[in-house]
Amino acid sequence: WQYMAQENCTVEVAIAAIQESNPNFHMEGASWTNHISWVQGYDNVLNPMNQLSAQFHAKFDPPLQQQPATARTQSYRQALLYTLALQTSCFRYWGHGMWTDYARHIYNQGKAAIARSA
Repeated sequence: WQYMAQENCTVEVAIAAIQESNPNFHMEGASWTNHISWVQGYDNVLNPMNQLSAQFHAKFDPPLQQQPATARTQSYRQALLYTLALQTSCFRYWGHGMWTDYARHIYNQGKAAIARSA
């Protein structure tokens, strides 16, 4: 978090800085899948997750900074629900078939919720 406290720091910049200072730091593999990549081969799942998260933050971060009560609005909560639901690990573990259909539906609903918010 100390990296994120720097002005105009993004998550990507913070991760790169940590990786540079500690070559053992990585974002792939965890839990019972420590032997396989969390990232490689899952673009069809991870890209929509990243896109929806970026859209959510682009839409709601500025209003939240000005008015924290934004977090109590129906539009914020609905968009947050879809954003978080899309990030469940189920879509990564089973990155094809029925699970990606579910993920695509949640992604589309999340995009619509963000678009509807004032």
